[in-house]
Amino acid sequence: MDEETKKLIGRREMVNFPVLQLFEVEAKIDTGAYTSAIHCSNIQEATLADGSRVIRFQLLDPSHPQYNNKLFEFKEFTLRDIKSSFGDVQERYVIRTQIQLYEEIIQTDFSLSDRRDLKYPVLIGRSLLQNNFIVDVSKKNVALKRKKKANKKKKKNNL
Repeated sequence: MDEETKKLIGRREMVNFPVLQLFEVEAKIDTGAYTSAIHCSNIQEATLADGSRVIRFQLLDPSHPQYNNKLFEFKEFTLRDIKSSFGDVQERYVIRTQIQLYEEIIQTDFSLSDRRDLKYPVLIGRSLLQNNFIVDVSKKNVALKRKKKANKKKKKNNL
C-alpha cells in the first residue's frame, strides 16, 4: 500500500474487535512497539480431551465499560518473547484476531498482557500500522471523528 492509500490516524483511536464482540475500545498508537497488545486477565493454557492445547482468558476487566465477563478460548496461539517499553523481555501468549479501524478489518497479532495499571487497554504496534496507516501524533480519534462526520452527512442527505 502506498502512502496515498494509507489512512491517517492519531495517537489514540477507538477500535473494534468484531470476532471478540468488543466495540469502541480506546487504543494507544505506539510506533515504538512492534506487536500490538490487549488487556486481559486469567490467562490459562489448557489441554482439551483430544489432547490439543488452548489458551483461555478474559478480556479487559470489570472496571472497563466494554467488559463482558466472557471467557475466550483460542486453539491457535504462540508463546513469544516481547520486549516491554522498559526494555524487559517477557514471555507472552500471542493470538491472531481481527481489529477494525475505519471500515478496514485487519487480521493481526495481539499479545495478551495485563494492562490494568496502564491508561489504555489496547496498544497498536508497528506490525499493524506499517502497511495501513500514517500516524499524526498531534491528533486523536481521527477515525471516529470521520465516521461521525460521515454519519451526520448521511442523515442530512436522507432528510
